[in-house]
Amino acid sequence: MEIGLIPLLIGIAAAFAGGFIDAIAGGGGLVTMPALLLTGVPPHAALGANKFSACLGTCVALGNFARSRLVLWRVALTGLAFALIGSWAGARLALHTEPALLGKILVGLLPVGMCATLMPRKERARTYGEADMNGPRLWLLTPLVCLVIGAYDGFFGPGTGSFLILAFHWILRMGLMEASATSKVLNLASNFAGVVVFMINGVVLWSLALPMAAACCVGNWLGSRLAIRVGPAAVRRFLMVSLSLLLLTLIWQFFLAPLVQ
Repeated sequence: MEIGLIPLLIGIAAAFAGGFIDAIAGGGGLVTMPALLLTGVPPHAALGANKFSACLGTCVALGNFARSRLVLWRVALTGLAFALIGSWAGARLALHTEPALLGKILVGLLPVGMCATLMPRKERARTYGEADMNGPRLWLLTPLVCLVIGAYDGFFGPGTGSFLILAFHWILRMGLMEASATSKVLNLASNFAGVVVFMINGVVLWSLALPMAAACCVGNWLGSRLAIRVGPAAVRRFLMVSLSLLLLTLIWQFFLAPLVQ
């Protein structure tokens, strides 16, 4: 398939913007996928290009966060297998359940989560770092969080990176910076698995995927550097952007689109 100049330029711009947002707060696919589909790129080709570019871009962001010692590797490696198992189980469940129900539930719950993220609150007694992640917090809460969000990713998907950050922050009590950095390990594993599937099935449109990957890497590099420099305030603000995009996408998909069809 040949890709026109306009779809290519839009794909590159969307990959840059999506990578920038994704590096900080997750949810970059909420920018890239609609942009590609609106320019007429076939769904499978759009998914393949998005997954490939996101995979390389996440590597760049993860490298920046790792060099700044923000990744809690013990949590990431403990939760990785559970996230993959959850994703497999969620995908199997999706074969027998109507995802639209979950989408409508999320439309009701997302504003609550957004308000909780924005609300000024007293600092907790302390947040937890690598040395604190042991015992039940590591061996019980971490697998549970990764299993549940992995299942969501396999069942439905949009906003998984943002939900990982929120869960790590609110349930595991990580700082927002550490939560964003650690989530990249799980995002990378998920994206890599998707890329392998798309490559094996020959649906990656390389003339689109490679330029998008370059733009996504630049976006991820700039986004992760901004997050490291500005700190938790940047993560909180861009979480609002990501969650707002998800909310608008779900409202359109499950409430407005059926009315205009």
